[in-house]
Amino acid sequence: MSRLQHVPHATRQRGLGAIAAVVVLVAMAALAAAIVRLGSASQSASAQDWLATRAVQAAGAGLEWGLYQAFKGTWTTCNSTTQTLDLSADSGMRVTVTCNSTLYNEGESAAGVAQQVRVFTLDATACSIAATCPDAAASSQPGYIERRLQIVATQ
Repeated sequence: MSRLQHVPHATRQRGLGAIAAVVVLVAMAALAAAIVRLGSASQSASAQDWLATRAVQAAGAGLEWGLYQAFKGTWTTCNSTTQTLDLSADSGMRVTVTCNSTLYNEGESAAGVAQQVRVFTLDATACSIAATCPDAAASSQPGYIERRLQIVATQ
C-alpha cells in the first residue's frame, strides 16, 4: 500500500503588498504636494519681484517728471508741492511726487553780491493697487507694492 504523506500547506501572508503600495502612494502624493507648493510659492515671489521692478521704474519716471517740473515747468519755487501721476494704464502703478525747495546763499557772484542756489528735494513714491499713494490701509493687502526714491538737485 502506498503511503500518502500529508504536507502541511505553507501559511500564505496576504495584504503586505497592498500595504506597501498604499505607503508608496501616500509618500508620492506628499512629494507631489510639496513640489506644487514650492512651485506656487516661487511663482508668487517671482510676480512680487516683477511688480517691485515696475514700481522702481515708475518711481524713477516720477522723479524725472518732477525734475522737469522743477527746472523748466511750473514748480520753479516748489514748497511741499505734491502731484499724483496715474501710470496705471502703462505700468499698473500710481506715483506721488513731492517737491520741496530751499534757497541758499552760496558764496558771492560778485564782490558783496551773494550767489543764490535753489536746492530741490524730490520724493517719488510708486504704489500698486492703491487709490492714493502711499496707502497705509492697502499695504496689508496681498499684491501691494510700494517703492520710494528721493533725489536732491540744485539749480
